[in-house]
Amino acid sequence: MTNPIRIGQIVPSSNVTMETEIPAMLRAREQILPERFTFHSSRMRMKKVTKEELAAMDADSDRCALELSDAAVDVMGYACLVAIMSMGHGYHRISQERLHAVTVDNGNPAPVVSSAGALIDGLGALGAKRVAVVAPYMKPLTQMVVDYIEHEGIAVKSWLALEIPDNLEVAAQDPANLIQHYKTLDLTGIDALVLSACVQMPSLPSIQKVEDETGIPVVSAAVCTTYQMLKKLGLDPRVPGAGALLGGGY
Repeated sequence: MTNPIRIGQIVPSSNVTMETEIPAMLRAREQILPERFTFHSSRMRMKKVTKEELAAMDADSDRCALELSDAAVDVMGYACLVAIMSMGHGYHRISQERLHAVTVDNGNPAPVVSSAGALIDGLGALGAKRVAVVAPYMKPLTQMVVDYIEHEGIAVKSWLALEIPDNLEVAAQDPANLIQHYKTLDLTGIDALVLSACVQMPSLPSIQKVEDETGIPVVSAAVCTTYQMLKKLGLDPRVPGAGALLGGGY
């Protein structure tokens, strides 16, 4: 038996969804493919989804990368899409390079994926030029996310902000509600639907259902993060029941 692959997760302290949805996808993958995974987290403080708390939290991510590097994880995922996007256009590249450098300096180099960068790259893998987005954030932060995505050359045709400031309340949302939320969006001419632009808002049980209903590729920040982690590990990015991006065609 080969050693399991260690998945490192840099997690906001109030986030309880990244450590459920990403393992759920990789456990589903274990049912059809030989690789096995273990999961290891380090936390950075954040309770309210405000620009100030997000900036303070992001400054803590280096410590998390160092701690996970001590465990010699094989890949790291940084889970806070809006924290990255609120730091300025293109910041996911700066963050990923800096956190990777921390692992190199510590003698256990590991590739680093951010949920923000993974969403951009996942939409790119789908060839998506026009998208619709559902996010739990307040409208100003959601507008910032929309601007960030558009700065990367992807038009956001329609978006919905659920306006939930408390991060634990974001995690308490029923993913089944997304099946109704997406119907308020204009999906005409879009190439993909981002059902959750946030790794804290649960969406996994609804991804495949909404994709089957609409015939449009449906992703979430967590789906895209899982896809990018598998790509960085050189593994087949395939997970059953998690939408087109992880369907084996990309």
